[in-house]
Amino acid sequence: MNATNRAGDFRIAAQGDREIVMTRTFDAPRHLVYAALAKPELMKRWLGPRSSPMAECEIDLRAGGAYRWVWRLGSGGTMGVSGVYREIVPDERIVATEKFDEPWYPGQAIVTLALRGQGGKTRLTTTILYESREGRDGVLKTPMRHGVAESYDRLDELLALTSGASR
Repeated sequence: MNATNRAGDFRIAAQGDREIVMTRTFDAPRHLVYAALAKPELMKRWLGPRSSPMAECEIDLRAGGAYRWVWRLGSGGTMGVSGVYREIVPDERIVATEKFDEPWYPGQAIVTLALRGQGGKTRLTTTILYESREGRDGVLKTPMRHGVAESYDRLDELLALTSGASR
């Protein structure tokens, strides 16, 4: 079950009984990709589809700190998610819980973002661990893969601007 973005290397697949793994390589150094994951002013510019702008982005990036993100939907409603950071290794790894205001899968998930630098590029691997196989399989049936692919395309565009400014 793979989906490919316009840049050609976005992958999403089931792994084990309860995980989804997504990977994408960005043409930017690891510290810039990490900054886009860690700074609200940057995250608001790329996370979510273009049709659903982020209305709220709060990040307390430390173990035990919380985050809260809310998007405005085209239907006029909102979609919110929050969680608690469990582990932070700057420029390398972020682990946090994830729970949506209006759950579309049971319980909460654990999201691990791992960054690996490769010659000026960065490989981002996102692993989401769900409480059940049914929850994971339900998420795989949603259009989530297209939303993530679009978000990563937007991140790629932001990183191109950021990388150019830092050269």
